[in-house]
Amino acid sequence: MKHRITLFKGDGIGPEITNELKRVFKALNLDIEYDEFLIGEDAYQKYGVLIPNDAIESIKKNKVALKAPVTTPIGKGFKSVNVTLRNIFDLYVNFRPAKSMPGTLSKYDNIDIITFRENTEDLYIGDEYEIEDGYIAKKKITRTNSERIIRYAFEYALKNNRKKVTCIHKANILKKSDGLFLDTFNAIKSEYPTIESDDKIIDNMCMQLVMDPKKFDCLVAPNLYGDIVTDLIAGLIGGLGMAPAANIGKDIAIFEAVHGSAPDIKNMAIANPTAFFLSSALMLDYIGEKESANKLKNAIEETLKEGLYLTRDLGGNAKTYEYTDRVISKL
Repeated sequence: MKHRITLFKGDGIGPEITNELKRVFKALNLDIEYDEFLIGEDAYQKYGVLIPNDAIESIKKNKVALKAPVTTPIGKGFKSVNVTLRNIFDLYVNFRPAKSMPGTLSKYDNIDIITFRENTEDLYIGDEYEIEDGYIAKKKITRTNSERIIRYAFEYALKNNRKKVTCIHKANILKKSDGLFLDTFNAIKSEYPTIESDDKIIDNMCMQLVMDPKKFDCLVAPNLYGDIVTDLIAGLIGGLGMAPAANIGKDIAIFEAVHGSAPDIKNMAIANPTAFFLSSALMLDYIGEKESANKLKNAIEETLKEGLYLTRDLGGNAKTYEYTDRVISKL
């Protein structure tokens, strides 16, 4: 099947890992055409905007985008590229699976946790104002957006044979906003009697994740707490270099590696492309290329398990292209 996707090579190590991914897609014999655009810091330097309008129109047309890490220039007035894209296309689901794989430096094994993070509101609306001795930031939690992310988590659990959904909150302190999120969770969970459910206060959740992560399955959280726990969980499976992500809306999805653009190692051929490869596997699954997605995931796992061609962050000394060569050989 032929596909056209919007592709953002990103900044820093972004172009390197994007080129490696193209080699993988070619080895998988995928018929994919790319509409490529600059976004982020490089786009700002060239066009004076972080996200050119042509890039936005391309996403509207193709419905699917793949994004390498980008850099938002440091300075006042620049809103995160990621947050902007999520708001433009109402990508209300941040889907973050975290699964233990061999060959990492993690002290844990057999972790398999999926986090469903509400992606459009909470403190990330960026509404701040000045007071006499500082600033106040507004937190927005609505029933509509809480309901759709919570229902998405339960529906996914039901369709994918997951056993449990845990709600993360701070309703003991934020009784109205987080209270609404928790109340919505408690109202919806009764519609899914075959799925076990419970809730955890965010600070307790972080402690329990570190002490015994294996007892958790699916997590659903408002934006800020979801951001925090997904990075924590990434640390449990070997770091952000192993963490894929998808931002999903009603009919548009953007897939991305969640780690930064790492400008300090740009063009050094030592970047780990695993997270971007795994994010691309999520995209392949989304567009109906399930066989290729599974082949890619299996090839990555076999490469990591073998341990002969690991990048520096995984404890090896392989170049980025050498790691990719090995993944391709396993396809």
